[in-house]
Amino acid sequence: MTDVLERGAGSTMAATSAQRLGGKILVETLAAEGLDRIFCVPGESYLEVLDALYDTPAIQLVVCRHEGAAANMAEADGKLTGRPGVAFVTRGPGALHASIGVHTAFHDSTPMILFVGQVERAIRTREAFQEIDVAAVFAPLAKWTAEIDSAARIPEFVHRACRIATSGRHGPVVLSLPEDVLSELAPVATAVAQSPVIQQAPLAADIDRVRAALSSAERPVVIVGGSGWSPQSLLDLQRFAERNALPIVASCRRQDLFDNRHANYAGHLSLATSKALAARIQNADLVVALGARLSDVTTRGYSLIEAPRARQKIVHIFPDPEEIGRVYEADIGIVASNVPAAAALSRMAPIEAAPWSAWKDAMRREYTQTIDATAVSMSGAVDLAAVVTHVDERLPADAIVTNGAGNYTIWLHRFFRYRTGHTQLAPTSGAMGYGLPAAIAAKLRHPERPVICFAGDGCFLMYPQELATAMQHGAAVIVIVVNNSIYGTIRMHQERRYPGRVSGTSMVNPDLVAFARSFGVHAEAVESTGDFAAAFERALAAGRPALIDLRTDPSQLTPDFHLPMAKTRQP
Repeated sequence: MTDVLERGAGSTMAATSAQRLGGKILVETLAAEGLDRIFCVPGESYLEVLDALYDTPAIQLVVCRHEGAAANMAEADGKLTGRPGVAFVTRGPGALHASIGVHTAFHDSTPMILFVGQVERAIRTREAFQEIDVAAVFAPLAKWTAEIDSAARIPEFVHRACRIATSGRHGPVVLSLPEDVLSELAPVATAVAQSPVIQQAPLAADIDRVRAALSSAERPVVIVGGSGWSPQSLLDLQRFAERNALPIVASCRRQDLFDNRHANYAGHLSLATSKALAARIQNADLVVALGARLSDVTTRGYSLIEAPRARQKIVHIFPDPEEIGRVYEADIGIVASNVPAAAALSRMAPIEAAPWSAWKDAMRREYTQTIDATAVSMSGAVDLAAVVTHVDERLPADAIVTNGAGNYTIWLHRFFRYRTGHTQLAPTSGAMGYGLPAAIAAKLRHPERPVICFAGDGCFLMYPQELATAMQHGAAVIVIVVNNSIYGTIRMHQERRYPGRVSGTSMVNPDLVAFARSFGVHAEAVESTGDFAAAFERALAAGRPALIDLRTDPSQLTPDFHLPMAKTRQP
């Protein structure tokens, strides 16, 4: 039997029924891998993929307005599912726009695959229209990058990409797709199964060493982080903490790994770590880092835990052997993935009558004091601490909260209490603009759950056009814009180093309510704390994307930092 496949105006190509175009082979392989959603900005370099998706209802195509947003959505989807988030972009400008999402996925250890349309093989390396060397550009940002050189090898490359993205330390993969590879015919067997996720389990002797280290400790702290956690592994972590009376501290933007309302939770290490918690980390005699890289933000520039040789005894459990010993000379280094490591620790014989119970309780008391919104001295009509506290108390445990970067995140991470896993989408890379795309991806993945995006005005205005994507695909997210008409983080540093010399940190914003309404979004402004609760209820009930323009005082940059004098909004 022979099929006739059209290849452009006035031309045909015959093939046996087993032969398919590269674009069709690629889409079939993605479907076999269970990857059911693709985020993209369409490009002529991968039209065969778009055509194959027309006949593949098992994969939802989410069309975005900017490649950076598409890549951020794929990264967020990978965080939520544990399977690679997938984005397609065209060559040159499209790829470079999308690089921000790959950078975030690398720093956040998120499984992701970025497919980049490329020029035809015959004209490669001639600086053809929009051509870039994909492998050279993305090599520092990805776990693996390659160019698929024939249609027959597409399944091989895609399956390998999935294995690499989800094994060891999770991360992004970038694959270049020459246009003529996608239009090439090949007799390739249809893929039928997902690639396995490879996890490294700790040895029994490893757990014995952890127990011995705990037995000799007086002031232990467990710092948790990383990716690849399952719901069961988070329960295992909780059991390990409870059985051994251990204080649990979250690394930067990993607060959802442990219930913040639990008696063993002692806070998080971030850009605004409390003085009390910083002192506890410095005075600890044992740090068990489980899944956490112990990055510069988590360790406050390697000062809370000094590198390379820390004052504290270090137990480092991490899925990548290259990370253990990379910065810190760990006393005990264990190569293990988070899921089997947590399971093994939960089964460990507990330390009876642990001598550090009072230490753990004191850390918990200090944490609860930091989240008391009434203790914060506020300026202006909008009390951000009260706003975040209201959102915290109003939302269910499974609500998903997203953010990008900026001083506004300090309020969110301090006063919002995450209760269950996969509810915090926040870039450890500190990428502005992440919150709205991440929220859209989260709402599409979990339409039954509330999804709230916090964004500064500068952060929101990185990808505001994605409100159109939210409307088109029915993602009823709620965006709370902390609007103070300044780049707050930079202004704070500017005032500390060059007080009174404002340069480059003021903004003139559009009418955000009118802007949002132009997309069909429910939108309103809030200028006082007392008006927020009712506005938030209206947003929850809107049944479509909603935006709250929260007008805040620019002189209050963080809960602990005020400008020397009230500053008017400067152009």
